[in-house]
Amino acid sequence: MRTHRTAASVLAVLGTLTLAACGTEPGSGAASGGSGEPGDGSGTVRTEPAVTGVHWTVSSLTVGGRRTTAPAGAHVEIDDEGKAEGSLGCNRFTAEAAVHGGTITVGPVTTTDMGCEKDVQRFEKDMGRVLSGELAAAAAGRGDRRTLTLTSARGDSVALTAEPPAPLTGTAWKVTGLVADGVATSLPQGAKDEAHLAFGKDGSVQGSLGCNSFHGEAAVSGSTLTFGTFASTRKMCPGPAMELERALSAVLEGKTSYEIDHRSLRIEAASGKGLVASAPAAGD
Repeated sequence: MRTHRTAASVLAVLGTLTLAACGTEPGSGAASGGSGEPGDGSGTVRTEPAVTGVHWTVSSLTVGGRRTTAPAGAHVEIDDEGKAEGSLGCNRFTAEAAVHGGTITVGPVTTTDMGCEKDVQRFEKDMGRVLSGELAAAAAGRGDRRTLTLTSARGDSVALTAEPPAPLTGTAWKVTGLVADGVATSLPQGAKDEAHLAFGKDGSVQGSLGCNSFHGEAAVSGSTLTFGTFASTRKMCPGPAMELERALSAVLEGKTSYEIDHRSLRIEAASGKGLVASAPAAGD
């Protein structure tokens, strides 16, 4: 897979994520007033909420007053050893991130160079424009539902949310793409938002193949999913839906491998054909 270096946009977001999430939280002091520094009796202490080790999902992008929902899987992560990685919406990236006081030095940055749908390419391009230069940041919430809004000098902004990972079972997995020989491709035009899967703890699986609903068995062993015979409805649907159904039927058969990357699921058959699915936002 080809790689190339990104523009400074990714550097900007990583720097802002690390530097902007500072605030105050209640402390144990009993007095009020003061500077907020430890030991000044103000009842608060300066804190720096964890940004490293957090999966920051990109929720939306607002450019020129127009809000666009982010593609499934767009996210940013920074580990405790100074490595940053994530997805800009379609293409993945990696980088080194070194923090020195109130600044962060990142780079060089390397990304994949996949061909993506036009609307996703547009999102990545707009996101690159917003996440450059000096950004104002506003953090809110606690725990797994923390949010972070980054705003450019032009007033454009990107919204991020910290979310917990999704388990295989009990999650409504929405099919968002197909895989052919290790390369992810988009769904047939006109067949979006139709196919979905749900795995049960009892070894069952059910959902929609894009046209017909189905149910059957799916045994889990390590990183392997073995699908049994399916029972399904027998409706005839428009061309794109049937095209998607045939593609998924070729994947969900016999022994397959699967991998979960936070809230994204990838299933691949021995033939090299596969699917990509995403979990809904936590709380939805």
